[in-house]
Amino acid sequence: MQEPTYDPQCPLATTTITYQYKLVNCPGKTIVGMLVEYPPNGATPPHRHGGASVSAYVIRGSVLNKMNDDPMRIIEQGASWYEAPGCHHRISANASQTESAAFFVTFVLDSEKLEREGPSVLVQYDEEYKDIVAKKLLA
Repeated sequence: MQEPTYDPQCPLATTTITYQYKLVNCPGKTIVGMLVEYPPNGATPPHRHGGASVSAYVIRGSVLNKMNDDPMRIIEQGASWYEAPGCHHRISANASQTESAAFFVTFVLDSEKLEREGPSVLVQYDEEYKDIVAKKLLA
């Protein structure tokens, strides 16, 4: 499959923070859980995760995933991936044009950064896509 470039016409994912806890055995760190649901043909612009360690598990459907300069992968239902702090998530999209997809993400990040910047630190869009996302969220 050819690697797609981000299409601003694609619908964005719906995200829901499901939990957030300070880790008492890891002082200064917080764990956050997020459900990400893609409609058919949904995609997220290239982004980073605020220095967090990230793991994700596909609950439904399949997603396209590309980190840094690694080859794009198709992550099927029941599979998972890991993103190291600072990783550039270049492709994140529903692999299907007709079916929805969903995955669950766990972030572990600095508590101070989350408290200072709020939940927007969890998905930091590349500069050239920030206005596109802002317009979509206001629509």
